[in-house]
Amino acid sequence: MVLGLARAGARVAIVARSSSAPLDHTLALLDSLGARSQVITALGDLRDPSACERIAAGVAAAFGTVEVLVNNAAVPNVGPGAPFWRASVDEWRRISHTNADAVFLMTRAVAPMMIAQGFGKLINVSTNHRTMVRKHTSPYGPSKAFVEACSRIWAQELAGTGVTLNVLLPGGAVDTVADVTGVATPGGNFLPASVMVPPLLWLVSDESNAHSGERFVARLWDESLPLETRIERARQCGADEPRIM
Repeated sequence: MVLGLARAGARVAIVARSSSAPLDHTLALLDSLGARSQVITALGDLRDPSACERIAAGVAAAFGTVEVLVNNAAVPNVGPGAPFWRASVDEWRRISHTNADAVFLMTRAVAPMMIAQGFGKLINVSTNHRTMVRKHTSPYGPSKAFVEACSRIWAQELAGTGVTLNVLLPGGAVDTVADVTGVATPGGNFLPASVMVPPLLWLVSDESNAHSGERFVARLWDESLPLETRIERARQCGADEPRIM
């Protein structure tokens, strides 16, 4: 997503907890594209409210404002999965705080400036409904259900402010490891991470200004179709009353 935004000419801040090989790899790819100068990095733990406030202020100072926030930070369950009563409390908290609390904290940090300027794009990255309730996927699955419930509420609260909020999900398992190592993960039918880029570019553009509180599946976004057809094909409408069971 960073590479796609940079190719499109956006100024981008990559937020990471610390320096790492994947971050260095991304920066090297940006160098190869000639887009490194329009990208900055901001380090901090998104589970920490003060870190989120500092990151938001720092990016605004560097770019003059913040117009887009993509909440993509997430921690998956470790290992093959186990019943909830065998879960490590520390691991449960690490996943829940990163996947759920960080979305609230980072969105809370940028929303006031977006509302004040009368414009902003908030995009929360989610997962398939089946993953939210699949056996042995807690707390990862439920953390994404939390994000989607919040997204629906926040979009209503932001109505009329000029700030939109939408949910974007791949529509299947993504081989993010291949993007870092260059070697495809064997034994699975994975989507490339680049599947997220075309709908993301639309969501951050003025073409999507009339859309908020909606859910889009990247796998269903077809660039060969007219825009309105693309939107309708990729959009999943929510029920009036969400059903989990």
